[in-house]
Amino acid sequence: MRYLPLICLSLLLSVSNASAQVASPPVFDVHVHLRDGETSLRAFEADTRSAGIELAGLGAMWFGGPHQALAGNPADIRVRNDGVIALAERHPRVVAIGTVHPYDGQAALDELERIASQGVKLIKLHAHTQRFDVADPRVLALVRKAGELDVAVLMDNANIVAGDSENLFNLALRARDTTFIFAHVGGLNFRFWNILPLARTADGIDMDNVYFDISATVLLMADSPLEDEFLWTLRNIGIDRVILGSDHPQISLARTLEAFERLDLSDEEKAAIRFGNARRLFGLDAP
Repeated sequence: MRYLPLICLSLLLSVSNASAQVASPPVFDVHVHLRDGETSLRAFEADTRSAGIELAGLGAMWFGGPHQALAGNPADIRVRNDGVIALAERHPRVVAIGTVHPYDGQAALDELERIASQGVKLIKLHAHTQRFDVADPRVLALVRKAGELDVAVLMDNANIVAGDSENLFNLALRARDTTFIFAHVGGLNFRFWNILPLARTADGIDMDNVYFDISATVLLMADSPLEDEFLWTLRNIGIDRVILGSDHPQISLARTLEAFERLDLSDEEKAAIRFGNARRLFGLDAP
């Protein structure tokens, strides 16, 4: 009989742990590269299941790494956009992320309009790998068109290119009717974005069209000497403007969440970043 209390305690701990897992907020991953369509999606979902992650949804793009949407071949971009649109139609949790190349001019604008008419609400642009200059007038024309079509623009902001954050700030300022998500929240130049609370003090400037995903950068920040500054930056940006992203397959969602959970954020802040903000931005249903 003396073992009974230990058995009861073990059962209570098991129930407690199970309840904590059930209560864990769902996750929306806004930054997922599915280079092989259905095959890549199955692999991503298997990874999340094995890690015990409740997946509310994902933003899926077809290009990345060695597979880029380069200028000069809009017909190929069109075919590949159709692939990710079809994938999203088969899988309700998938938010299709299309792309175009700004230097394709009118062809890019036409493709943007076409995919928007098919329900695409988000496109991805990557200045470094797609080889374009953010300050080019064709980029401004494209993102303004996206705003007119109610399509948000996810743009790389890892500061691989000199002046990356500064150019993106100016782009968002010049295209205020367009919603932007800046991926990687500036990388190791995240401090730049503390300019936002000061910019918002200027008449007529609220910068409410700017969101950030914390993919990749969060791995460097958790438990680092910079963590306090990073959290200070996220709160200056506004926690309601921050979205979780993994950059799968380069970085897994499980690894991203492991780092994210080590950040000294409140439960409410974590829930907003994991799913709440994306739910509001994209009009998602709860899982």
